Amino acid sequence: MPKAVVCRELGPPEGLRLETFESARLVPGQVRVAIRAAGINFPDILMAAGQYQLKPPLPFTPGVEAAGDVVEVNDATGVKVGDKVIVKMRHGAYCDEAVTTPAHLVRLPSTFDYAEGATFLAGHGTAYHALIDRGQVQPGEVLLVHGAGGGVGLAAVEIGKMLGATVIATASSDEKLAIAKARGADYLVRYDQEPFRDAVKRITDGRGADVVFDPVGGEVFENSMRCINWGARLLIIGFTGGIGLAKTNLLMIKGASVLGVRAGEAVRKNPVLGEVRIKALTEWAEAGKIRPNISHRLPLEDYARAMRLLIDRKAIGRVALTMG
Repeated sequence: MPKAVVCRELGPPEGLRLETFESARLVPGQVRVAIRAAGINFPDILMAAGQYQLKPPLPFTPGVEAAGDVVEVNDATGVKVGDKVIVKMRHGAYCDEAVTTPAHLVRLPSTFDYAEGATFLAGHGTAYHALIDRGQVQPGEVLLVHGAGGGVGLAAVEIGKMLGATVIATASSDEKLAIAKARGADYLVRYDQEPFRDAVKRITDGRGADVVFDPVGGEVFENSMRCINWGARLLIIGFTGGIGLAKTNLLMIKGASVLGVRAGEAVRKNPVLGEVRIKALTEWAEAGKIRPNISHRLPLEDYARAMRLLIDRKAIGRVALTMG
């Protein structure tokens, strides 16, 4: 019988359980995917704790992205048995198999394995939406990427460099910064060795950053407002380091904008955005221009350890669960 990680009560990853379940019959228009890998994302951890904006009814299975093989099709068009696909979900990815529809499938890039496919669209999709749809990064601008050792941060480094920006990457260790440099970062800043606001001013000769990519929040966001150029765009990706306060006087003086980034919700409001985004990302992937950095691949039964790697900031880039 297939297995799934199940959340029956809200709390830490250790409270989740691995359970077997009966395979559901397909109705017309549905497909069954044998899941080979699932990506770990912070929303999974927050959702299981009841701290995310989406609160599925209990019980539910965490996980917003997976990759695998189509093994059954019931009167669904555009997909066939044997197709290698990425599966987009709101939750449900930590499992051996999933029932879905072709609208939630994307062809797995030929350059990726299953784990790379399962850790691609959430991170790179968020970075794309932030830098292109919201931040409108222009060639020659200075892009400050916080949390550049994380999955979404590394994706922002890659895409920002592709867009022609000068990329300043910040992270908490030399190991993380080395990966950021390999992905295209021009300048590297360790939080614990120099205040990043001073480093940005030094690197830019006092002008400051044009765009700030911030998945951290808290004091990092608050200090970012003190090293921005005129007309800067501060992109709010998340708040892993706490919720920051926007000082309106600093924003006014610099003519700056604070922009919330919700890549998934933007597509639900405007599906055309998603079509354009996925087309661009898959083309870049096929061309070898972008690729997730996976620091850990763990079997499905190690789900709690995998989630804890993100919580404890031990991952560099992405963490994937593998099945079979």
